[in-house]
Amino acid sequence: MRVYFDTIGCRLNQSEIELLARQFRAAGYSIAETAAEADVVVINTCTVTSAAASDSRQKIRQAARAGGASIAVTGCWATLEPEAARRLPNVTWVIPNAEKHHLTSTVLGVPTEEFDLEPLARQPLPGLHQRTRAFIKVQDGCDNFCTFCITRLARGKGHSQSIGQVITEVRAAVDGGAREVVLSGVHLGSWGKDFSPPLHLRHLIEAILLDTDVERVRLSSLEPWDLDDAFFRLWENPRMCRHLHLPLQSGSAATLKRMVRKTTPAAYARLLDSARSNCPEMAITTDIIVGFPGESESEFEESLAFVNQMNFAGGHVFSYSVREGTAAARMKSHIHGTVIRRRNARMREVLRQSSLIYRQRFIGEVASVLWESCDELGVQGWRLHGLTDHYIRVEAWSSQPLWNQISRVRLEQTTEDGMQAVILNLSG
Repeated sequence: MRVYFDTIGCRLNQSEIELLARQFRAAGYSIAETAAEADVVVINTCTVTSAAASDSRQKIRQAARAGGASIAVTGCWATLEPEAARRLPNVTWVIPNAEKHHLTSTVLGVPTEEFDLEPLARQPLPGLHQRTRAFIKVQDGCDNFCTFCITRLARGKGHSQSIGQVITEVRAAVDGGAREVVLSGVHLGSWGKDFSPPLHLRHLIEAILLDTDVERVRLSSLEPWDLDDAFFRLWENPRMCRHLHLPLQSGSAATLKRMVRKTTPAAYARLLDSARSNCPEMAITTDIIVGFPGESESEFEESLAFVNQMNFAGGHVFSYSVREGTAAARMKSHIHGTVIRRRNARMREVLRQSSLIYRQRFIGEVASVLWESCDELGVQGWRLHGLTDHYIRVEAWSSQPLWNQISRVRLEQTTEDGMQAVILNLSG
């Protein structure tokens, strides 16, 4: 029997399907590369934006058209709209987030306690989802009340995985060949706050660095109000990837207040100064929402100017979309779509320029790259694609296909969204 996995959305969703794949392997299933080859398809959905919800539905329909597999749907969209999910073709199971950890037993009809996960390495998923980085879920849920966000409704209250559970997952990932782990959560920075006595995320990271042999540790998105100087001292360890993704959402104090974000532009700027003073090469990326209800032209210009001042290494710009059930959906003064599209384009250009400036500082420098994929062989050899620890996308040519190897490279020039490099050694 074969099972195929697909996912929409965040790194947390990716970490969940990797763990589900491990459970199905423990039950005797093999992992299919395509939906057409599978007996069962598992799709982890997202609903953070209206586009993500639409993509989730499209993924389900695509899987149904690919063959006759039974489809299990889970994730945030399926949790909030279960009846709509059940009406889609070939959907046999709709499993909410709260029951996701029982998904394998629900599909197979086997009690959860019969799964013995310890002997199995956490192997990368095949096909489009094959990765050299392992996404490790360390936290779920959120206790914040950002007025634009529906994820809290879909994921519930925040709760943390124990240090022991996370260490087991990291070791399983290393045994499966992962060179890098990415710690993921809905509100990652809140890890440990629900323990008695409370712990901080840095305690978990310190344990990973001490008790595992993983070569690189990367963090997914972190809310800026969860961090302090003591946290940034973790980067004294060279195994920590020099990249932080710190969602800002707006550079306008008034807009942030309506969003109920627990920060201000001034506090955010101080945080970036602290991160960079501890690690000068730190790549800091962000998320920005444009067109939030009530965002005046002056608020947008304030946000644009602030983003320009922060010298981000990159980021994502989201056009505000109404998510029913959120406080923002009930606000007045919604912005016209034409205005939102114009603002989105201007904000993306600012981030594009700041990303280019960040990458230009590394021209001529030597860096380590973890190769994630390679194209078919050409006259120059294999074209490789990978990431530096500070999340610069690198392309280089090699006489060998170096998937899942770390090489020292010299960064030679910038590209549209990354850098070209020359490999200085052939393996790591």
